[in-house]
Amino acid sequence: MQDLAVPVEHKERKLNSGNQTRREDTFVKKLPKVMEIKKAHVLGVILTAGIIGYFGIPHISRTACQPVGQVDLYKTFSVLPRQTDLDETFLMLPRLSYPQPFVDKPQRTDVLLMSPWLAPIVWEGTFSRDILNAQYRQKNLVVGVATFAVKKYVRFIEGFIGSANKFFLSGHRVNFYLFTDHPEKVPSMKLDPEKRLFIIPVQNYSRWQDISMNRMDIISSYIRSHWRYEVDYLYSMDIDVQLFEHIGVEIIDTLVGTISSWQYTKPRESNSYERRPESRAAIPSGEGDFYYAASFYGGSISEVYKLTTACFKGVTEDRANGIEAKWHEESHLNKYLVYHKPTRLLSPEYYWDEELIRPRIVRVKRLSSVRKDLKEIRF
Repeated sequence: MQDLAVPVEHKERKLNSGNQTRREDTFVKKLPKVMEIKKAHVLGVILTAGIIGYFGIPHISRTACQPVGQVDLYKTFSVLPRQTDLDETFLMLPRLSYPQPFVDKPQRTDVLLMSPWLAPIVWEGTFSRDILNAQYRQKNLVVGVATFAVKKYVRFIEGFIGSANKFFLSGHRVNFYLFTDHPEKVPSMKLDPEKRLFIIPVQNYSRWQDISMNRMDIISSYIRSHWRYEVDYLYSMDIDVQLFEHIGVEIIDTLVGTISSWQYTKPRESNSYERRPESRAAIPSGEGDFYYAASFYGGSISEVYKLTTACFKGVTEDRANGIEAKWHEESHLNKYLVYHKPTRLLSPEYYWDEELIRPRIVRVKRLSSVRKDLKEIRF
């Protein structure tokens, strides 16, 4: 009688209760094993992730997983793509014989040797090239040089490359990147085994000012596409110069500027800074350190990328506003270096103008402009 009062669905549940109880018993017995398997799986995933994070498996790197449009090149370049030899730290310098340095006997007292932000200023007589070479040869660095020979400036190629092959970073690996609108006019030249010349065609511009200002954009683009995989440091140099003395690894640093031979003794108010506030290259009155020459600057590949990208952005914004900086890309370079201090400064020895009389403090003329008729060569 009690069964007749039970709802139909309850009857079915009751009839199957025996089987359900057996299934529930079986599930309860299996549950601890399932939980153990899941725990083991989770622990395995955590352990694998830890191994990947510790050893830095390359195919799961953060950069590789980012969409191309979101890659921050400023962060990407903080670690250079070129592989670092971790064993180089343990290499010992060869035995060298050189005069002992003394803290109370400065090597030179006639010139400024340190900037207010503690960047060294490189002068003849302030360093030992033998010591520097012994250190840098172990680093196995590759240095790039970007230079432009457009229009009539092709006449300077042989003099520049020939003298640079002899005097620029002798004994170290150097890639010369020569941009020209006349590749067929580049003479055949024999270089030292550790030096290589790359000839890169580039378009011509009607005005020499445009050629000058677009160099920043070209350098920035090639760093992004090629050079960050090929060199550790990059320097931009004018083609219409020649080297007369060795320029070695004393120039190597993160961000390097060359003090202009025309303005190295002038007060900041007399320097050729762009002062018009409407220009992106403007340096406000009362600001400025040294006046830097655009004929020779450089540094690590990441820092030169930041510099050239920022400078060309300023050039582009000035064009959009119908203004051209006083000394073109050199004005933008000086603006950048006011707010991004160079880590090393090269004295006027490293770019001396032939029109100037060399004073006693400039003991060596390492690099100098070639005498020329600017009106004839530019137009």
